Amino acid sequence: MNWVAAVEALRRDRRPGVLVTLVTVRGHAPREAGAKMVVAADATWDSIGGGNLEATAVARARVLLADLGDRATVEPELMSLALNDKAPVDHGVQCCGGEVTILLEPLAVVPSVAIFGMGHVGLELARILSRHDVELYLVDSRAEHVTESALSGATHDALARVHVHHAPVPELVLGQVPAGTHVVVMTHDHAEDVALCDVALRCSHLGSVGLIGSSAKWARFRLKLAAEGHGPEALARITTPIGLPDVTGKDPATIAVSVAADLVRIFERDRASSHTEATR
Repeated sequence: MNWVAAVEALRRDRRPGVLVTLVTVRGHAPREAGAKMVVAADATWDSIGGGNLEATAVARARVLLADLGDRATVEPELMSLALNDKAPVDHGVQCCGGEVTILLEPLAVVPSVAIFGMGHVGLELARILSRHDVELYLVDSRAEHVTESALSGATHDALARVHVHHAPVPELVLGQVPAGTHVVVMTHDHAEDVALCDVALRCSHLGSVGLIGSSAKWARFRLKLAAEGHGPEALARITTPIGLPDVTGKDPATIAVSVAADLVRIFERDRASSHTEATR
């Protein structure tokens, strides 16, 4: 597997890694500038030249990985190595005679969000989140709301990886999204909403769960969910209303901006929390 395929595989499998690039070469070196490899905790792909050069880069990459939680961020860094018999080494002498500079770029696991309901607010929210580096799941039980034309505003030129699901039983998609996925429930049907909340509370792999709606809607939902066996601690996992509390506009675009801003705040909190745990 070359480095390009390795980056894609790590993203697909939601595993962190480090992209290592030989950015400058002065004199003789095993590989030319631009050579790349990818390092994970338990594997490497491609090569920047082998020997002490590569082993040193791999060791440093794994130090960065130790600081990189599933959603934490670590700054890229440069390191320089002399390739001669007088240079200090940890992995054997490499006396090509040159000097190289290596760039190490951590590849964090990106946030994942699932929006259930591609109505007016859902579509506006999808448009905003599609401009972020996230895994974005767009789900609706109505086929006409998840066609290519209906979602063009959210999928055209998106930075996000967009996964579209037409799901007549949308709660089944909850079992297919990655661990840590933040769920936003805003379907056209309150029966779908409450079924999604019920299943979400039974899933241990999800991140936050947000529900659009009024306090009256949530009062009815609390009774129904309690009757399904969910206690106060479980019900507290659901955030409703969603979005920033001091943004009070009710038009779809304003609600979407408010919800997106709150999600970005959650992403940043997750990164900070992961970094704190990694350094303990």
